[in-house]
Amino acid sequence: MATILYARVSTADQTLDHQRTQAEAAGFHLDHVVADHATSGISTRLVERPEGRRLFDLLRAGDTLVVRWVDRLGRNYADVCDTIREFMRRGVVVRTVINGLIFDGATKDPMQQAVRDALIAFMAATAQAQAEATREAQRAGIEHAKAKGEGYRGRKPSYNRVQMAAVQDMLGQSVGIAAIAQATGLSRQAIYRIKDDPAAAEAALATWGL
Repeated sequence: MATILYARVSTADQTLDHQRTQAEAAGFHLDHVVADHATSGISTRLVERPEGRRLFDLLRAGDTLVVRWVDRLGRNYADVCDTIREFMRRGVVVRTVINGLIFDGATKDPMQQAVRDALIAFMAATAQAQAEATREAQRAGIEHAKAKGEGYRGRKPSYNRVQMAAVQDMLGQSVGIAAIAQATGLSRQAIYRIKDDPAAAEAALATWGL
């Protein structure tokens, strides 16, 4: 029985190191790491990603699939639900690093099954809602930057796009400000700026071409 970490990074300048480090820090002893790079979780289903396809081939009954959170599998409600349920049908246990969730198809009690399935649906819906909120903030930020024109750009952001995405991701999972600061290397003030006004934070990046 193997424990396999699946990691997805959305942009070419991100790495999977932090996802592996988080998993190991949470106590997972990983036998394999499978990762897709520069792949959207919104528009590309897991089974359509190069390493996602390999993941389906690798996993066997009794194996454990570890993901940082369900949004690594996808950010589309139907895709995430279908993917987790397919793995459970194969006898694979799906576990998340954040929140320590366990999705196990071996559960026979109907009440436990109902709770498990409701949690899967809720997590999948949250992943899609978060992705849509991030896209809306990006659009608003770009429009804000365009409206300001090419004049005064203000202070250069202390964060980059990768850090901002990580902050928003962790905020969406109710991670504390102190923990986010430690994980990203940003000040609490920078994190609060991203949290309180994501459109302005995106606009600052766009204005500086970051």
